[in-house]
Amino acid sequence: MRALSCIWHPFRYGEARARGKVMATIFVTLAGFWPGMAAAQTLLAFGDSLTQGYGLAQDKGLVPQLQAWLKDHGRDVTVVNGGVSGDTTQGGLARIDWSLTPEVNAVMVILGGNDLLRGTDPAVTQVNLDGILKAITDRHLPVLLVGMQASENYGAAYKRQFDAIYPALAHKYGTEFLPSYYAGITPDGTTSPAAMQSYLQADGLHPNAAGVTNELTQLGPKVLALLDRAEP
Repeated sequence: MRALSCIWHPFRYGEARARGKVMATIFVTLAGFWPGMAAAQTLLAFGDSLTQGYGLAQDKGLVPQLQAWLKDHGRDVTVVNGGVSGDTTQGGLARIDWSLTPEVNAVMVILGGNDLLRGTDPAVTQVNLDGILKAITDRHLPVLLVGMQASENYGAAYKRQFDAIYPALAHKYGTEFLPSYYAGITPDGTTSPAAMQSYLQADGLHPNAAGVTNELTQLGPKVLALLDRAEP
């Protein structure tokens, strides 16, 4: 009974709790100096089929490959797959509030490709993306915005207006910014159809597993910069 009385002795119990709090404080403080001790983080990957992993094996999509890449770079991060195939910026705006669950402390946004496929007015796309970014930043969460570029099919004026959306919003909200998702699919950043063919699926829209792996060479460092801005 001597050992039991020591465990429950009020003074020693209080002393142990105090020491535990001190050690916890030291650990949290040290985590800010040594990346290997960094606290776990949760990244919401918010987007459409490019994020969801359309047409790829479960472990070959953007989210699982990104999570593995981050682990290889010493980060303890849970990447939440917030990709919905076929989603537009309007759909994203409708679901962003309930997607920002309490554990999320950073967000990556890849949306706009389906707006292009539908020929959505760029002004509408901009309003929707603005609303998404506002909802995120109102919660004091850092954002990585990944840009899209229109093809010439809709004319020069449409392309000029659409392409200007992403850098303008990145500047307005002070986000981390990757100008072009598709430029990362090829090893040298070439976006010509001939260069991209080997890294896209048969539909010519979605990257294959190799294309996703290439994408991480430019996307991964941007995500690291994003996570460095996030509170643990």
